[in-house]
Amino acid sequence: MTEGSGRRSSAAVPVALLVVAAACLWGASRMTWVRVTSADGLGEGRTDSLLGSTWAAATTPLALVLLAAVAASFAVRGWALRVLALLIAAVAVAAAIPAVRLLTAGASDAQSAALAELPARAEVSSTDVSVLPAIVTLIGALCALAAAVVSIRRTSASQVLSSKYDAPAVRRDEVARRSRISSAENSARDEGEDLTERMMWDALDAGEDPTDESGTPRSSDRHGPLR
Repeated sequence: MTEGSGRRSSAAVPVALLVVAAACLWGASRMTWVRVTSADGLGEGRTDSLLGSTWAAATTPLALVLLAAVAASFAVRGWALRVLALLIAAVAVAAAIPAVRLLTAGASDAQSAALAELPARAEVSSTDVSVLPAIVTLIGALCALAAAVVSIRRTSASQVLSSKYDAPAVRRDEVARRSRISSAENSARDEGEDLTERMMWDALDAGEDPTDESGTPRSSDRHGPLR
């Protein structure tokens, strides 16, 4: 498998999980979570079905947020992808709360009556909780949480891979830089040596001893040329 195909496959995993999570939340919002049976004493009893969009009203907008995250995952990289992953994890937690609460505590009569908009004189005789939509919601929340984890790991893996491939280039640049510095130093040293030799010959042509540190001219310069 090539590097490009590996990156595409790693990017496809969180996208697929997000799509599944959004579909689960959307489907759960269209399912009946609670059935409320009540009577007001004036007529026959009535049964109201509370859909997920009513009992857990956040499921629909959270599903839309996950769909938006699918599009955003193709446009962001680096730290922005980490922020998006944290947002997805928060959506997963928010979606799971009403499902867990319904499975553990059930549906209260007061909440059921309020959501069913029963008249004040009506009394709730029974509430029937449906487990399936809560389970579907939890599956969607778990898929969203898994997508967030995969996205964070994908970001970390991309940074490590980038550092791995950047390291040889950095080393090559360092070697090239040192080579340029060494060449410049050698050139400067050679020019310095040439300059010193040239100055020595000029001093000899002028009748001066370049090795004499006293700076006094030679006798031939003081008294003129020897006859």
